[in-house]
Amino acid sequence: ILKTLNSWFWWENIWMPINCTWADFVDRDGLVFPKPHQLYATIPYAFVLLIIRFFSERYVAIPLAKALGIKNVKRVKPQPNPVLESYFRECSRHPSQSEIKGLAKKCNCTVHVVEKWFRRRRNLEIPTVLQKFQEAFWRFSFYLTSSIVGFIFLYDKPWFYDIWQTWVGYPFQTLLPSQYWYYMVEIGFYWSLIFTLGIDIKRKASACACFDFMAHVVHHLAAIGLMSGSWCGNYVRLGTLVIFVHDTADFWLEAAKMFNYARWEKTCNMLFIIFSIAFFITRMILFPFWILRATLYQPTYYSTTPVIAYFLFNGMLLILQGLHLYWGYLIFKILKRFVFLK
Repeated sequence: ILKTLNSWFWWENIWMPINCTWADFVDRDGLVFPKPHQLYATIPYAFVLLIIRFFSERYVAIPLAKALGIKNVKRVKPQPNPVLESYFRECSRHPSQSEIKGLAKKCNCTVHVVEKWFRRRRNLEIPTVLQKFQEAFWRFSFYLTSSIVGFIFLYDKPWFYDIWQTWVGYPFQTLLPSQYWYYMVEIGFYWSLIFTLGIDIKRKASACACFDFMAHVVHHLAAIGLMSGSWCGNYVRLGTLVIFVHDTADFWLEAAKMFNYARWEKTCNMLFIIFSIAFFITRMILFPFWILRATLYQPTYYSTTPVIAYFLFNGMLLILQGLHLYWGYLIFKILKRFVFLK
């Protein structure tokens, strides 16, 4: 069954134009092509990034936070109590007054002691400002580095200025070493975000926060699927542009978060406004009218019969654009409050 599914998945008509086979993508005459098996390397790259994250948060982010005046607040742990711990995990983190009285009788202690225990236990679940700063610092560092490196890789490429050049010579476009590393590290980064979803900072429990959490999960999976698929189909030129457009706005947001945690209000506000401008330019203008136009409209000039991958890739790009609209709506609400309510 697995062998049959594998043959279906790698059927040439899914990935490449008519009269092309996988044999055409064997390296030859100085031409190097992306190979699906190379994507396995993104998993170990993800763990390398996690190691880099650990050391950067510990030895760079913490000293920087202290220099900005952020203190490491140590919370008092509640006394070990299996009954209350079980109730906290399985029933409720905010028990009613009648439930507290019942727990007090069960544990043979006062109501005040139970209330104090739950208050301290809830506080342990809330991330400290230092923890938030560390996570924002890591994302800021990666997105800033990716944006700078992406610009260095792309600024001298003709398709960076003329989007039509992404299709010239397709599908026999040679893979550059810079494109290989750009893809591998970026996919590895999103794998690392998937791996740490359970331990990264969580927002307060609410319907909006739950939706925002799911939006991040969908975004990470769609990003990995999109980059991996574009790698297999040799849509690497367009893929690098998509990566660059996404990363160039994100580091401004993470910088705003860092200064917000440090209570540098004016700096935070300025950075958030810059982020908002960058977000709307890259996600609401460049992405739909430059990238999506190149993936939806321009391929019709090179092939009268679009392959199945055309619909798969554009479907994932449209999912990303849907998430852009959702986050754009949230950003607009924040800007509205900032301008009118100060």
